[in-house]
Amino acid sequence: MSNRDWVDNATIFRCEVGSGVHGIASPGTDDRDEMGVCLEPMVQAMGIIETFEQHIVRTAAIREQRHDAPSQPGDMDLVIYSLRKWVRLALKGNPTVLVLLFAPESAVVCQDARGQNLREMAPLFASRAAGSQFLGYLQAQRMRLLGERGQKNVNRRELVEQFGYDTKYAGHMLRLGYQGVEFMETGRFTLPMRERERTRVMAVRRGEVDINAVLTETGELEARLKDLLDTSPLPEKPDTAAVEAWMVETYLEKWKASHPYRYFGPAQKSEAAR
Repeated sequence: MSNRDWVDNATIFRCEVGSGVHGIASPGTDDRDEMGVCLEPMVQAMGIIETFEQHIVRTAAIREQRHDAPSQPGDMDLVIYSLRKWVRLALKGNPTVLVLLFAPESAVVCQDARGQNLREMAPLFASRAAGSQFLGYLQAQRMRLLGERGQKNVNRRELVEQFGYDTKYAGHMLRLGYQGVEFMETGRFTLPMRERERTRVMAVRRGEVDINAVLTETGELEARLKDLLDTSPLPEKPDTAAVEAWMVETYLEKWKASHPYRYFGPAQKSEAAR
């Protein structure tokens, strides 16, 4: 793996994105998830040998010396995306990366002016296209919960033994439904979650809600999301052109500062001579 010591200095925004920022963490049981965005060097964006897209740090993997080590309470999972990749995902309406736009200030680890500008552009990313993304994530969680996809309860058998189902999967399933509906109705979602919905998710995570009631409510949220694909007040597509223009300008300013003559100097001199 190549040396990526430059990532920290190139990061323009980083914040918590896991259960804590949603307001549904269970004290002493959850790890910490963080996400960031960086402006990679020009050679990492446009080169051939290695094109940077993301940098992942998992304390569990470091501790146990294997990439697939499961995270334990107190561990941290960090992903830093290139701005290019993060923007592609956000324009599609990816629920996980959209959290960065709406995280409260208390969840922010670091931010510069460019990171602040990115968050201020949140309305440009809002579109009906996100509805299918939320639906897909919700349905995937339900399939995992019911053992129809992936390895059922591979890491949380104790929850099934205690409550009859994986309450953590179920809580995330409901959360996605609530946040998907809110996003499709308003173009954003509230973090931490709105109190009524947060309380419901926490009750599910504690095993206080029968699984049939959880599945019934999830089905209602799924139906609402499907309806909003056609009835949402959001635009059909995000403002890709405006986001791309800002992104390109941001990269160019960064690279000009890093290479004032090597790549950009001759062009500037030629322009001045005209």
